[in-house]
Amino acid sequence: MTLGAVATLAVFAALVVVPLFVKNFIIFQMTMWLIYGIAILALNILTGGSGQFSLGQSAFYAVGAYTAGIMMELMGVNYALTLPAAGIICFIFGFLFGLPALRLSGVYLALATFALAVAMPQLLKLGVFEHWTGGVQGLVVTKPNPPFDIPVPKLTDAGVTIGKMSQDMYLYYFTLVVSTVIYILAVNLLRSRTGRALMAIRDNQIAAAAMGIDLPLYKTLAFGVTAGFTGIAGALGAIVVQFVAPDSFTIQLAIAIFVGMVVGGVGWLPGSLVGSAFIVFVPNIAESISKGLSGAVFGVILFAVIFLVPHGARQVAYYLEHAVKKLKS
Repeated sequence: MTLGAVATLAVFAALVVVPLFVKNFIIFQMTMWLIYGIAILALNILTGGSGQFSLGQSAFYAVGAYTAGIMMELMGVNYALTLPAAGIICFIFGFLFGLPALRLSGVYLALATFALAVAMPQLLKLGVFEHWTGGVQGLVVTKPNPPFDIPVPKLTDAGVTIGKMSQDMYLYYFTLVVSTVIYILAVNLLRSRTGRALMAIRDNQIAAAAMGIDLPLYKTLAFGVTAGFTGIAGALGAIVVQFVAPDSFTIQLAIAIFVGMVVGGVGWLPGSLVGSAFIVFVPNIAESISKGLSGAVFGVILFAVIFLVPHGARQVAYYLEHAVKKLKS
Protein backbone atom coordinates (compact mmCIF):
# COMPACT_ATOMS: atom_id res chain seq x y z
CA MET A 1 0.00 0.00 0.00
CA THR A 2 2.84 2.40 0.85
CA LEU A 3 6.60 2.82 0.49
CA GLY A 4 9.00 1.94 3.29
CA ALA A 5 9.95 4.55 5.86
CA VAL A 6 13.35 5.30 4.29
CA ALA A 7 11.97 5.61 0.76
CA THR A 8 9.10 7.81 1.98
CA LEU A 9 11.48 10.18 3.76
CA ALA A 10 13.74 10.32 0.68
CA VAL A 11 10.82 11.22 -1.60
CA PHE A 12 9.57 13.85 0.84
CA ALA A 13 13.05 15.36 1.17
CA ALA A 14 13.31 15.59 -2.61
CA LEU A 15 9.91 17.29 -2.80
CA VAL A 16 11.08 19.85 -0.25
CA VAL A 17 14.52 20.58 -1.72
CA VAL A 18 14.05 20.48 -5.52
CA PRO A 19 11.81 23.60 -5.82
CA LEU A 20 14.54 25.70 -4.20
CA PHE A 21 16.74 25.27 -7.26
CA VAL A 22 14.37 25.38 -10.23
CA LYS A 23 12.57 28.19 -12.00
CA ASN A 24 9.01 29.31 -11.30
CA PHE A 25 7.52 27.57 -14.33
CA ILE A 26 8.91 24.22 -13.14
CA ILE A 27 7.60 24.97 -9.65
CA PHE A 28 4.15 25.63 -11.13
CA GLN A 29 4.27 22.29 -12.96
CA MET A 30 5.34 20.52 -9.78
CA THR A 31 2.43 22.13 -7.93
CA MET A 32 -0.02 20.84 -10.52
CA TRP A 33 1.70 17.47 -10.24
CA LEU A 34 0.87 17.36 -6.52
CA ILE A 35 -2.70 18.56 -7.12
CA TYR A 36 -3.45 15.89 -9.70
CA GLY A 37 -1.72 13.42 -7.39
CA ILE A 38 -4.37 14.19 -4.74
CA ALA A 39 -7.16 13.60 -7.27
CA ILE A 40 -5.61 10.29 -8.38
CA LEU A 41 -5.09 9.26 -4.75
CA ALA A 42 -8.79 9.91 -4.12
CA LEU A 43 -9.79 7.75 -7.08
CA ASN A 44 -7.43 5.06 -5.81
CA ILE A 45 -9.38 4.93 -2.56
CA LEU A 46 -12.61 4.37 -4.50
CA THR A 47 -11.33 1.91 -7.10
CA GLY A 48 -8.36 0.32 -5.38
CA GLY A 49 -10.01 0.38 -1.96
CA SER A 50 -13.65 -0.48 -2.57
CA GLY A 51 -13.53 -1.78 -6.15
CA GLN A 52 -15.92 0.84 -7.58
CA PHE A 53 -15.10 2.44 -10.92
CA SER A 54 -15.62 6.13 -11.60
CA LEU A 55 -15.13 8.29 -14.67
CA GLY A 56 -16.71 11.32 -13.04
CA GLN A 57 -13.86 12.73 -10.97
CA SER A 58 -13.75 15.88 -13.10
CA ALA A 59 -17.23 16.77 -11.78
CA PHE A 60 -16.07 16.68 -8.15
CA TYR A 61 -12.90 18.53 -9.13
CA ALA A 62 -15.03 21.24 -10.75
CA VAL A 63 -17.28 21.61 -7.69
CA GLY A 64 -14.23 22.04 -5.48
CA ALA A 65 -12.65 24.55 -7.85
CA TYR A 66 -15.81 26.65 -8.09
CA THR A 67 -16.30 26.48 -4.33
CA ALA A 68 -12.86 28.04 -3.83
CA GLY A 69 -13.36 30.60 -6.60
CA ILE A 70 -16.79 31.73 -5.39
CA MET A 71 -15.76 31.92 -1.74
CA MET A 72 -12.59 33.87 -2.49
CA GLU A 73 -13.90 36.30 -5.10
CA LEU A 74 -17.55 36.80 -4.15
CA MET A 75 -17.46 36.24 -0.40
CA GLY A 76 -13.96 37.42 0.47
CA VAL A 77 -13.06 34.22 2.33
CA ASN A 78 -9.39 33.41 2.98
CA TYR A 79 -8.03 30.90 0.47
CA ALA A 80 -6.98 28.42 3.18
CA LEU A 81 -10.53 28.25 4.54
CA THR A 82 -11.92 27.35 1.12
CA LEU A 83 -10.18 23.94 1.21
CA PRO A 84 -12.17 22.38 4.09
CA ALA A 85 -15.33 23.99 2.68
CA ALA A 86 -14.67 22.43 -0.74
CA GLY A 87 -13.95 19.08 0.90
CA ILE A 88 -17.18 19.11 2.94
CA ILE A 89 -19.38 20.23 0.03
CA CYS A 90 -17.89 17.63 -2.31
CA PHE A 91 -18.15 14.93 0.37
CA ILE A 92 -21.90 15.61 0.64
CA PHE A 93 -22.22 15.74 -3.15
CA GLY A 94 -20.34 12.45 -3.58
CA PHE A 95 -22.24 10.73 -0.76
CA LEU A 96 -25.60 11.75 -2.26
CA PHE A 97 -24.50 10.67 -5.73
CA GLY A 98 -23.41 7.34 -4.29
CA LEU A 99 -26.91 6.59 -2.98
CA PRO A 100 -28.65 6.12 -6.36
CA ALA A 101 -25.46 4.51 -7.71
CA LEU A 102 -25.77 1.66 -5.19
CA ARG A 103 -27.82 -0.33 -7.69
CA LEU A 104 -24.99 -0.10 -10.21
CA SER A 105 -21.62 -1.79 -10.43
CA GLY A 106 -18.82 -2.39 -12.91
CA VAL A 107 -19.22 -0.79 -16.31
CA TYR A 108 -22.73 0.48 -15.47
CA LEU A 109 -21.38 2.48 -12.53
CA ALA A 110 -18.57 3.78 -14.73
CA LEU A 111 -21.17 4.84 -17.33
CA ALA A 112 -23.24 6.68 -14.70
CA THR A 113 -20.20 8.60 -13.46
CA PHE A 114 -19.23 9.25 -17.09
CA ALA A 115 -22.62 10.90 -17.59
CA LEU A 116 -21.99 13.08 -14.53
CA ALA A 117 -18.65 14.23 -15.94
CA VAL A 118 -20.20 15.03 -19.32
CA ALA A 119 -23.09 16.96 -17.78
CA MET A 120 -21.14 19.06 -15.26
CA PRO A 121 -19.59 21.62 -17.70
CA GLN A 122 -23.03 22.23 -19.23
CA LEU A 123 -24.63 22.68 -15.81
CA LEU A 124 -22.01 25.26 -14.87
CA LYS A 125 -22.93 27.29 -17.95
CA LEU A 126 -26.62 27.58 -17.05
CA GLY A 127 -27.90 31.13 -16.67
CA VAL A 128 -29.37 30.43 -13.24
CA PHE A 129 -25.84 29.91 -11.89
CA GLU A 130 -24.15 32.63 -13.95
CA HIS A 131 -24.04 35.16 -11.10
CA TRP A 132 -21.93 32.71 -9.11
CA THR A 133 -20.00 30.81 -11.76
CA GLY A 134 -19.45 33.56 -14.33
CA GLY A 135 -21.11 31.42 -17.01
CA VAL A 136 -18.97 30.47 -19.99
CA GLN A 137 -16.42 33.17 -19.09
CA GLY A 138 -15.64 31.64 -15.71
CA LEU A 139 -14.06 33.35 -12.71
CA VAL A 140 -10.65 34.91 -12.27
CA VAL A 141 -9.14 33.97 -8.90
CA THR A 142 -6.64 36.19 -7.09
CA LYS A 143 -3.38 34.39 -6.38
CA PRO A 144 -2.47 34.69 -2.67
CA ASN A 145 0.84 36.16 -1.52
CA PRO A 146 3.13 34.55 1.08
CA PRO A 147 1.96 35.60 4.57
CA PHE A 148 5.44 36.97 5.37
CA ASP A 149 8.84 37.37 3.72
CA ILE A 150 10.80 34.11 3.73
CA PRO A 151 14.42 34.11 2.45
CA VAL A 152 15.06 31.16 0.14
CA PRO A 153 17.67 30.18 -2.47
CA LYS A 154 16.66 31.22 -6.00
CA LEU A 155 18.02 30.05 -9.34
CA THR A 156 18.85 32.99 -11.63
CA ASP A 157 20.96 33.48 -14.74
CA ALA A 158 23.77 34.66 -12.45
CA GLY A 159 23.54 31.50 -10.34
CA VAL A 160 22.01 30.70 -6.99
CA THR A 161 21.16 33.77 -4.91
CA ILE A 162 19.13 34.44 -1.77
CA GLY A 163 15.77 36.14 -2.33
CA LYS A 164 12.20 36.30 -1.12
CA MET A 165 9.86 33.38 -1.60
CA SER A 166 7.74 33.83 -4.72
CA GLN A 167 4.01 33.23 -4.97
CA ASP A 168 4.57 30.07 -7.00
CA MET A 169 7.02 28.64 -4.48
CA TYR A 170 4.75 29.50 -1.55
CA LEU A 171 1.76 27.82 -3.21
CA TYR A 172 3.91 24.78 -3.93
CA TYR A 173 4.84 24.32 -0.28
CA PHE A 174 1.28 25.07 0.77
CA THR A 175 0.09 22.35 -1.63
CA LEU A 176 2.81 20.00 -0.40
CA VAL A 177 1.60 20.36 3.19
CA VAL A 178 -2.03 19.75 2.17
CA SER A 179 -1.15 16.75 -0.01
CA THR A 180 1.00 15.24 2.77
CA VAL A 181 -1.88 15.52 5.24
CA ILE A 182 -4.28 13.93 2.73
CA TYR A 183 -1.82 11.12 2.02
CA ILE A 184 -1.50 10.34 5.74
CA LEU A 185 -5.28 10.41 6.12
CA ALA A 186 -5.70 8.07 3.15
CA VAL A 187 -3.14 5.59 4.50
CA ASN A 188 -4.73 5.58 7.94
CA LEU A 189 -8.20 5.24 6.41
CA LEU A 190 -7.30 2.14 4.41
CA ARG A 191 -5.50 0.60 7.39
CA SER A 192 -8.44 1.22 9.70
CA ARG A 193 -11.53 -0.90 10.26
CA THR A 194 -13.32 1.13 7.60
CA GLY A 195 -10.55 0.48 5.11
CA ARG A 196 -10.62 -3.24 5.80
CA ALA A 197 -14.38 -3.20 5.26
CA LEU A 198 -13.92 -1.40 1.92
CA MET A 199 -11.33 -3.93 0.76
CA ALA A 200 -13.58 -6.79 1.83
CA ILE A 201 -16.33 -5.30 -0.35
CA ARG A 202 -13.84 -5.02 -3.20
CA ASP A 203 -12.79 -8.66 -2.94
CA ASN A 204 -16.19 -10.28 -2.38
CA GLN A 205 -19.39 -8.38 -1.67
CA ILE A 206 -21.37 -11.50 -0.69
CA ALA A 207 -18.75 -12.56 1.85
CA ALA A 208 -18.50 -9.01 3.17
CA ALA A 209 -22.26 -8.84 3.70
CA ALA A 210 -22.16 -12.23 5.43
CA MET A 211 -19.58 -10.84 7.87
CA GLY A 212 -22.00 -8.05 8.82
CA ILE A 213 -20.53 -5.21 6.76
CA ASP A 214 -23.12 -2.58 5.81
CA LEU A 215 -22.54 -2.49 2.05
CA PRO A 216 -24.67 0.58 1.20
CA LEU A 217 -23.08 2.65 3.98
CA TYR A 218 -19.47 1.83 3.15
CA LYS A 219 -19.90 2.10 -0.62
CA THR A 220 -21.51 5.54 -0.36
CA LEU A 221 -18.90 6.54 2.24
CA ALA A 222 -16.16 5.62 -0.25
CA PHE A 223 -17.80 7.87 -2.84
CA GLY A 224 -18.05 10.68 -0.31
CA VAL A 225 -14.42 10.47 0.81
CA THR A 226 -13.21 10.26 -2.78
CA ALA A 227 -15.29 13.28 -3.77
CA GLY A 228 -14.12 15.23 -0.71
CA PHE A 229 -10.42 14.71 -1.46
CA THR A 230 -10.99 15.45 -5.15
CA GLY A 231 -12.82 18.65 -4.21
CA ILE A 232 -9.82 19.79 -2.16
CA ALA A 233 -7.62 19.11 -5.19
CA GLY A 234 -9.98 21.19 -7.33
CA ALA A 235 -9.87 24.07 -4.84
CA LEU A 236 -6.07 24.00 -4.87
CA GLY A 237 -6.13 23.92 -8.67
CA ALA A 238 -8.32 27.02 -8.80
CA ILE A 239 -6.01 28.90 -6.42
CA VAL A 240 -2.86 27.93 -8.32
CA VAL A 241 -4.17 28.40 -11.88
CA GLN A 242 -6.05 31.61 -10.88
CA PHE A 243 -8.96 30.78 -13.16
CA VAL A 244 -11.97 28.47 -13.29
CA ALA A 245 -14.21 27.91 -16.31
CA PRO A 246 -16.63 25.12 -17.29
CA ASP A 247 -14.54 23.97 -20.23
CA SER A 248 -11.59 23.31 -17.91
CA PHE A 249 -13.43 20.35 -16.37
CA THR A 250 -14.45 18.22 -19.32
CA ILE A 251 -14.43 14.44 -19.61
CA GLN A 252 -10.78 14.66 -20.75
CA LEU A 253 -9.80 15.61 -17.20
CA ALA A 254 -11.71 12.63 -15.76
CA ILE A 255 -10.04 10.28 -18.24
CA ALA A 256 -6.61 11.76 -17.43
CA ILE A 257 -7.15 11.10 -13.71
CA PHE A 258 -8.25 7.54 -14.47
CA VAL A 259 -5.19 7.00 -16.71
CA GLY A 260 -2.96 8.35 -13.93
CA MET A 261 -4.41 5.82 -11.49
CA VAL A 262 -3.81 2.92 -13.87
CA VAL A 263 -0.25 4.00 -14.69
CA GLY A 264 0.54 4.47 -11.01
CA GLY A 265 -0.90 1.11 -10.05
CA VAL A 266 -4.46 0.52 -8.85
CA GLY A 267 -4.56 0.26 -5.07
CA TRP A 268 -0.95 1.45 -4.54
CA LEU A 269 -1.09 4.90 -2.96
CA PRO A 270 2.49 6.10 -3.78
CA GLY A 271 1.72 5.35 -7.42
CA SER A 272 -0.60 8.37 -7.40
CA LEU A 273 2.46 10.63 -7.72
CA VAL A 274 3.84 8.51 -10.55
CA GLY A 275 0.52 8.56 -12.39
CA SER A 276 0.22 12.30 -11.84
CA ALA A 277 3.72 12.84 -13.24
CA PHE A 278 2.67 10.84 -16.30
CA ILE A 279 -0.38 12.99 -17.10
CA VAL A 280 1.43 16.28 -16.31
CA PHE A 281 4.84 15.82 -17.94
CA VAL A 282 4.42 13.17 -20.66
CA PRO A 283 2.08 15.35 -22.80
CA ASN A 284 4.85 17.99 -22.84
CA ILE A 285 7.36 15.36 -23.90
CA ALA A 286 4.98 14.16 -26.63
CA GLU A 287 4.55 17.73 -27.89
CA SER A 288 8.31 18.25 -27.98
CA ILE A 289 8.61 15.15 -30.16
CA SER A 290 5.86 16.19 -32.58
CA LYS A 291 3.58 19.20 -32.14
CA GLY A 292 1.20 18.07 -34.87
CA LEU A 293 0.94 14.50 -33.64
CA SER A 294 1.36 15.01 -29.89
CA GLY A 295 -1.84 13.06 -29.15
CA ALA A 296 -0.64 10.11 -31.21
CA VAL A 297 2.78 10.15 -29.54
CA PHE A 298 1.14 10.27 -26.10
CA GLY A 299 -1.03 7.30 -27.09
CA VAL A 300 2.01 5.30 -28.20
CA ILE A 301 3.82 6.07 -24.93
CA LEU A 302 0.74 5.08 -22.91
CA PHE A 303 0.36 1.85 -24.88
CA ALA A 304 4.03 1.02 -24.32
CA VAL A 305 3.73 1.63 -20.56
CA ILE A 306 0.60 -0.53 -20.23
CA PHE A 307 2.13 -3.28 -22.38
CA LEU A 308 5.46 -3.39 -20.54
CA VAL A 309 4.17 -2.86 -16.98
CA PRO A 310 0.46 -3.77 -16.94
CA HIS A 311 0.29 -3.27 -13.16
CA GLY A 312 1.77 0.21 -13.39
CA ALA A 313 4.44 1.73 -11.17
CA ARG A 314 3.62 -0.75 -8.42
CA GLN A 315 5.04 -3.54 -10.59
CA VAL A 316 8.26 -1.57 -11.11
CA ALA A 317 8.51 -0.99 -7.36
CA TYR A 318 8.20 -4.74 -6.73
CA TYR A 319 10.96 -5.47 -9.26
CA LEU A 320 13.26 -2.94 -7.58
CA GLU A 321 12.46 -4.33 -4.14
CA HIS A 322 13.33 -7.87 -5.21
CA ALA A 323 16.52 -6.66 -6.91
CA VAL A 324 17.66 -4.88 -3.72
CA LYS A 325 16.92 -7.99 -1.64
CA LYS A 326 19.01 -10.14 -4.01
CA LEU A 327 21.91 -7.67 -3.77
CA LYS A 328 21.74 -7.73 0.03
CA SER A 329 21.72 -11.52 0.09
